[in-house]
Amino acid sequence: MNIIIVGCGKVGQALAGQLSEEDNDITVIDLSPAKVNETAARYDVLGVVGNGATHLTQQEAGIKDADLLIAVTGSDELNLLCCLIAKKAGNCHTIARVRSPQYSSEAPYLKEELGLAMVVNPEQSAAAEIARVLRFPSAIKIDTFAKGRVELLKFKLPEDSPLAGLAVKEISTKLHCDILVCTVERGDNAYIANGEFRFIDKDVISIIASPKNANTFFKQIHYRTNSVKDVMIVGGGDITHYLCERLTRSGIAVKVIEKDPVKCDEMSEELEDVTVINGDAIDQQVLYEEGIENTGGFVALTNFDEENILLSLFAKSVGCGKLVTKVNRIDFDDVIRHLELDTVIYPKNITSDNIVRYVRAMKNTIGSNVETLYNIIKGKVDASEFIIKENSPIVGKPLMELKLKKNVLVASILRDKKVIIPRGGDTMEVGDSVIIVSSLALHDITDIIEK
Repeated sequence: MNIIIVGCGKVGQALAGQLSEEDNDITVIDLSPAKVNETAARYDVLGVVGNGATHLTQQEAGIKDADLLIAVTGSDELNLLCCLIAKKAGNCHTIARVRSPQYSSEAPYLKEELGLAMVVNPEQSAAAEIARVLRFPSAIKIDTFAKGRVELLKFKLPEDSPLAGLAVKEISTKLHCDILVCTVERGDNAYIANGEFRFIDKDVISIIASPKNANTFFKQIHYRTNSVKDVMIVGGGDITHYLCERLTRSGIAVKVIEKDPVKCDEMSEELEDVTVINGDAIDQQVLYEEGIENTGGFVALTNFDEENILLSLFAKSVGCGKLVTKVNRIDFDDVIRHLELDTVIYPKNITSDNIVRYVRAMKNTIGSNVETLYNIIKGKVDASEFIIKENSPIVGKPLMELKLKKNVLVASILRDKKVIIPRGGDTMEVGDSVIIVSSLALHDITDIIEK
């Protein structure tokens, strides 16, 4: 596919990298020659210096032959204008990043009236991800497939966990749980687990299950399965606004600490059910006074990564609530992973992942078969959802008879609203939604078979 990306910030660069790896032809546009040159050199893509909202610049970037234009500059209005011009000039699909809460309620209207394929709101997406893990505190991360009927949950084994020492194949017999273990992260190593793999303390494990079976599994291993009852949030930005709306609708008590008095006044007016405290959370006394030791969840959402990390580490040292830490810079994720911060949210990664999923769905119309894609372990293992179609060579054959490639795992089959955790005798049938976990780049369901 021919794709134009307007904006070479962190999201634009992440998109250029991910999409170019998947055999797409990428052209980036930015006003900064330095950013264009850096992105073009790093990811081996074409670069155009100029204003992406002008017809001339888009023409230079090849808009007439483009399949998709993605506008991810720092301005909502500029992104919308880029997409409007692209629709007129090239009649291609368009995606706009729109961040302001003022536009959030207008997203369906903007999408319809401007003919946008997708409106991406990183803050709203981040809030949705945070809300999911606060409702299921044992998980580090939760992704959903098949319209929510199948969940992919990532969690960490504490010391003295009942799972420590068990082999993967013993889970169903000893714990009587119908779940499937997909991956295990141990230090810097990542494994797609087979039946003989044994768990140890501090392993980070990803499982696939229906929501009901996941709940049963976590109860069996003595993990928290109930939603937190109260949450303390530090920082009063856009993510906080969206998150407060979601949490209060779920009946969770929310307290926000923000040092800017003007923001405090605005939040108090807009969010009637939220307690807003004007104070500096770096002052430990403020946190103690507001009950950090007993809060069910602590979410650090300031604009400074270092502050969020320090606040979360402090909250961990004095309390036992669920921790969520926002990090904007993605360059040091390997370092941050070793800090044991519970759930770390990267809004820029969420945005790029959402757009990459859409691009893969677009390819579905020109031969590819991927419906949904999630990174389980960034850059190492993906979970892909396929819909099984007629005339596929894998239809009706028991899994034990299929010669699957190494590092490919058939993780789940959804058939007539029933979630099947597959065993050797199970088959894939026409119309099934199938989730494949693999370290390989898969574009069609037949890619899982040795040729």
